[in-house]
Amino acid sequence: MKPLTRDWAKKAENDFKAALQLLRRRKDVVPDAACFFCQQSVEKYLKARLIEAGIPFRRTHDLLQLLNLCVPVEPLWSAYAKVVDSMSDYAVDFRYPGHTATLAEAKRALKHCRSLRTEVRRSLGLRP
Repeated sequence: MKPLTRDWAKKAENDFKAALQLLRRRKDVVPDAACFFCQQSVEKYLKARLIEAGIPFRRTHDLLQLLNLCVPVEPLWSAYAKVVDSMSDYAVDFRYPGHTATLAEAKRALKHCRSLRTEVRRSLGLRP
């Protein structure tokens, strides 16, 4: 595995752990932040896969754009298109007034993040 791929995967895993911790709290759950960290984890895992495949990408938070770049090397991942498209807004919009995530949305984001995380980690030869 390329060193830069490993760095992106490590950052992605840290974001995943942050989302888990935010949603495991008994009190003061912060759904907006949990959704943000789920989005960030997916974004960084997709970028790790792209780097490993040698596929260039622009600086973006658009998960669908990143996923579409991965599809030529991971065709089955096209099944995640609707999921990642719905998560892209968590990168920016939900960080500002006017948008608020619910606990249900945060749990759904974590479920999708966990699923895609497993796929990318397997693809990179990492333990899911």
